[in-house]
Amino acid sequence: MNGDRGAGPAGEHDFDYLVVGSGFGGSVSALRLAAKGYRVGVLECGRRFRDEDFAKTAWNLRRYFWMPRLGLRGILRLTTFKDVFIASGNGVGGGSLGYANTLYRARDAFYEHPQWAGLADDWEAELAPHYETAERMLGVTTYDQLGPADELLREYANEIGVGETFKPTRVGVYLDDPGQVNEDPFFGGEGPQRRGCIRCGSCMVGCRHGAKNTLPKNYLWFAEKLGVKIIPEREATAITPLGAPDGSRGYVVHSERPGAWWRRRPKTYTAGAVVLAAGALGTNKLLRGCRHRGTLPRLSDRLGHLVRTNSESIHAVTAPDDSRDFARSVAIASSIYPDPDTHIEPVTYGRGGDAMGGLYTLLTSPGTAPQRAMRWLAAIARHPLKALRTLDPRRWSQRTVILLVMQTLDNSIRLVPKPNRIGDGVHLQTEEDPENPNPRHIDAAEQASRWFEARLGGLAQAGVTESLFNIPSTAHILGGAVIGSGADEGVVDANQRVHGYENLYVFDGSAMPANPGVNPSLTITAMAERAVGLIPPKADQRPTALPEAAQAAPSGA
Repeated sequence: MNGDRGAGPAGEHDFDYLVVGSGFGGSVSALRLAAKGYRVGVLECGRRFRDEDFAKTAWNLRRYFWMPRLGLRGILRLTTFKDVFIASGNGVGGGSLGYANTLYRARDAFYEHPQWAGLADDWEAELAPHYETAERMLGVTTYDQLGPADELLREYANEIGVGETFKPTRVGVYLDDPGQVNEDPFFGGEGPQRRGCIRCGSCMVGCRHGAKNTLPKNYLWFAEKLGVKIIPEREATAITPLGAPDGSRGYVVHSERPGAWWRRRPKTYTAGAVVLAAGALGTNKLLRGCRHRGTLPRLSDRLGHLVRTNSESIHAVTAPDDSRDFARSVAIASSIYPDPDTHIEPVTYGRGGDAMGGLYTLLTSPGTAPQRAMRWLAAIARHPLKALRTLDPRRWSQRTVILLVMQTLDNSIRLVPKPNRIGDGVHLQTEEDPENPNPRHIDAAEQASRWFEARLGGLAQAGVTESLFNIPSTAHILGGAVIGSGADEGVVDANQRVHGYENLYVFDGSAMPANPGVNPSLTITAMAERAVGLIPPKADQRPTALPEAAQAAPSGA
């Protein structure tokens, strides 16, 4: 089982490889498989965006948020479970459209995690050449300016004795010639034109200026030039082996129009092989549904286990006035490590992000959900004017420092299926991992928030779900279909092939075995580069040449 033989029998299917999702893992898969000579299709739940299609502000609900049943088909999906509140991306290009363009390599603890430590001699060395490829493809550079939020973070770091950890951020942004349009600076002129970053801070609302190195400007750009067919606004709903129960003769992938109340326009596609890259929520839901219906009964019992939140907490501190403009930057420009396991970054949504203030309220100290709700009510009673200020969205982004706190600690939740009341599908719910539960409060986050609050004379806030319901937030949901030595340990093997099936892969953050402790996009990209590099070229097909800067690391490097 799981031999790297390429796709199933040629010519029998609509595609040699069908990729579900177009984020970091899906985009890598599409380009590299096409370059190997395969016919590749990509199903993407969200819509296609040009730069000018992004919302000017987060108040444009239809273009910014993803709630298709309500007619909202933007780039930000918000999902609430009883154990975590999740922000994730959507659209052709996946999370790259609305992420903070922050591209760090994972921390040491990630490579050494026992979930996969014995499956390679040295995972850091194994991934190193693929990190280099990912950094080149995504145009990673060190941010070259510091704003008032960064200076405050450096002051805080010095005060707590970790000043040496303060660093400007590694970002995927074209920083040269602000506001000026230039020919492609990354791929020898063979990529799209680019405009230099104007430091508007609206990276996460969607870059309307062509400066952000989103996947449609690199991986997907070249993938489509090689003939990859991207099919937007199609949600994969089921996968069924075709002709053989182990998938060795390919698969049928069922799809429909996402969020439709009627006229779902179901359609099927056949493929010799399927790559799942729909993000942790999408991939887990799809696989859980397939197991529930019995179309993929061999899936590991570990499906849905070891779901990671990057051990995150997201707080905000709002200054009483806008004498400092925290929005004039890129989304994240610097970071520190208050301790070896914890990473803190100041974040902005830019001047267009005022609507996001509605997700925050007064910060409460740790406790159970009822205790935190009572403390929130008590805080309102003690400080009614402060509470009213949290309801004022005017210039919220300019006045606010968002503090994103991430950790490498070993904790997780589980995604478990619940049958839908209507139809034969499932929806997901969460459970705490009984041995290593996900934190609902991070001391380092509260300490930093209280320091910023005192320093600014401002107002410390946490997410509404955290302060009122003891539900932490994350922008980096990972895992659930993780790497393991066998089906009793994980869902995929070290090469990210699904245990129990041929020609079925998971090339997104679902496969990540541990919390990376930093923004995970670069690691997802590097892992996908490595895994897809192990698939051989199509038989009797000469691989397609790419510009030197767009070439992959040698297979097995």
